[in-house]
Amino acid sequence: MHILEKYRTFRANDVIVKLIFLISGLLFMIQTNGIAKEHTSSPYDFMTTPDQQSLRYGIWFSPKEKQNGSILLLNGRKEFMEKYSETIEELNHEGFNVYSFDWRGQGLSSRMLANRHKGFIDDYDVYLRDLDMFVTKVVKPESVHPLIIVAHSMGGHISLRFMHDHPDVADMAVLTSPMIDIFKSSLSRGFVKLITRIAIKTDFSRSYTMGSGDYTDEKFKGNELTSDPVRFTDAKKAITKNPNLALGGATYGWLSATLKSTDILTQPGFAAKIATPILMIIAGNDKIVSIKAQKKICTMLPNCRLKEISDARHEIFKETDAVRSIFWREFNRFTHAK
Repeated sequence: MHILEKYRTFRANDVIVKLIFLISGLLFMIQTNGIAKEHTSSPYDFMTTPDQQSLRYGIWFSPKEKQNGSILLLNGRKEFMEKYSETIEELNHEGFNVYSFDWRGQGLSSRMLANRHKGFIDDYDVYLRDLDMFVTKVVKPESVHPLIIVAHSMGGHISLRFMHDHPDVADMAVLTSPMIDIFKSSLSRGFVKLITRIAIKTDFSRSYTMGSGDYTDEKFKGNELTSDPVRFTDAKKAITKNPNLALGGATYGWLSATLKSTDILTQPGFAAKIATPILMIIAGNDKIVSIKAQKKICTMLPNCRLKEISDARHEIFKETDAVRSIFWREFNRFTHAK
């Protein structure tokens, strides 16, 4: 009888141990499944700003075991994250986690006006506050160093101001066709400034600038963005799939805010305080932003390396394989990715 009781006790303990192992295994499976879902489900999410606007952001984790760092990808005016799918995939393949978001007023972030096609912002300080919130709440808590800003056009403009105000955030930056100035001459700039000032004072800040309007399907022939006919259609395909991504021309409000921010960025001594190492890649055939202004500000930045791609149009990421191969060679050399 004594032996039988010992046997029963042993059996009971054996069952308990097995149950513990079973429960532990189930908990581990649930936990790892949750992590897998976090990394494989939709990369997009939303956050709310203090003024109750919605910002859409995305995170793409590299599948590589060895990670080379994190990328803060900042796009230009009219753009959205889907347009950079190819670039994001390439960065992931190189071992970088990618963080990006749609600027307010474009993509699937909150639009500022009832007509969602109108490009509008009151002040670039709003962009800077949104970027700071995204970096603080989303990027910083989990990013792998080094943190590298990769920014295009308007995104390059905003990133320069951001690095001036937040010198310790980014370890380095790669800027393509940064929008330092949108005018080729001081004469044209002065004329547009006058017209814009009149428009703002007469309550036309929410009206389209002369010649602008709602989004239309642009043709490849004669376009000033890229010489690659296939990549030219990337944005069009995304908009066809989701028409809410479309954005039309700029308003006088956006233009006024841009002129004001340009004055801040190019004022004497401003660039000299941006110590972050910067690779500036400019398009030699850029008809959208001033090449002269890009070259000038690079000489004022304490740690700026400039590379001009002679045959490239404004959107270097959407250019031909030949142009993009030059970009990636310079990027890898600068970031020591390879």
